[in-house]
Amino acid sequence: MSDAFSPPPAPATEGISAEERQWAMFAHLSALLGGLLTSVVGGWGTFVGPLVIWLIKKDTMPFVGDQGKEALNFNITVAIIAVAMSLLSVVTFGIGLIIAVPVLIVVGIAWLVLTIIATIKANEGQYYRYPFAIRLIK
Repeated sequence: MSDAFSPPPAPATEGISAEERQWAMFAHLSALLGGLLTSVVGGWGTFVGPLVIWLIKKDTMPFVGDQGKEALNFNITVAIIAVAMSLLSVVTFGIGLIIAVPVLIVVGIAWLVLTIIATIKANEGQYYRYPFAIRLIK
């Protein structure tokens, strides 16, 4: 019998090693780091880290390959949204900023929150799927 003070059971990692979980966590965290380091030039570094980790580890660590690809697809999706909002602003001579600014704020907050959630899930050994990522890389 379990009592109210017993710790919850550990999440099932299905044979995923601690090293794989760590690399998968790095794939998601590298997007945050890339975004912070390149925020001065528009944040384009968000997909460089996941790309590098995915390319290096996809053949040797399946969990890292899956999570790296997921992080890469999500960050490419966010970049596409940012480019679309920038184009909207330019094409409409700034009037599109009425739509673009709120959209970019919401997308930026969602990017931050979802990346942190994905990092935590990867560290727990759980496969995480971003809710609105375009799966360009299969």
